[in-house]
Amino acid sequence: MKKGLLFFIAIGVLSASYAQVADSVKRHVILQGAANFRDLGGYETKDGHHVKWNEIYRSADISKLTNADLAVLKDRKITYDVDLRGRQESAQAPDKLNPGTDYILCPAGSNNVGSMMKSMATIKGKGGDSLIMTFYSRIDSLADRYKPFFNKLLDLPADQGLVFHCTAGKDRTGIAAALLLYSLGVPYDTIIADYEATNYYRNAENVKAMAQMGKYMHVDKDVAKSMMAAKKEYLDATFTEITKQYGSVDNYLKTQIGLDDQKIALLKKKFLE
Repeated sequence: MKKGLLFFIAIGVLSASYAQVADSVKRHVILQGAANFRDLGGYETKDGHHVKWNEIYRSADISKLTNADLAVLKDRKITYDVDLRGRQESAQAPDKLNPGTDYILCPAGSNNVGSMMKSMATIKGKGGDSLIMTFYSRIDSLADRYKPFFNKLLDLPADQGLVFHCTAGKDRTGIAAALLLYSLGVPYDTIIADYEATNYYRNAENVKAMAQMGKYMHVDKDVAKSMMAAKKEYLDATFTEITKQYGSVDNYLKTQIGLDDQKIALLKKKFLE
């Protein structure tokens, strides 16, 4: 009985992941100079609402956008940009934006990324998973990183779009997307499906990145795979640590991000239909 139940739960999670990828024709914004750029719209909430399309987007690095890409952003009215990278990352590869774009850098905690990259060459095999799990479990900087992000969403004009991103569009961006979707009432299995879909949208880029890690940084192959993968247990680690320290994700959003009942209601009014 238990095995049967677990089987159907697993099928449900896989179906959610496949559904996320299946709607990629509508979700994926294909750009010449950026990967993993996608619309967060369409997801169903627990009470039957849906996240609005064409308002909130997640992406990887957008420092190499072409003029044609910028025209796509202009056509979609993406005029707000939340950069989740560190100061050094953003200085080395500044975002390429349309004139008049509202830009904000949220670098809190991103210094840890540089330290993590340096330590990759010293570990082997499953140590890569442990390294990433440690990163996802370290939540002390999350409030400083994501509170400005939520404030921009709360202030976003009704006819404008916002993109948020880091370098790969997986870790810092993945946590941001997860907290946002959670605040809107999207079920956790759907949140995980959105997170894991990075494996699909970044497949070609991940292959290149892993090859470069091995060639230039002498990173173990399995460690490189862990570094580039979006695994459920990674995001689980963040939510588990939040719950451990604050009692619940809802309490964390309220006490640390500043999303009281009124602001949660406003987010839902703005971004659900």
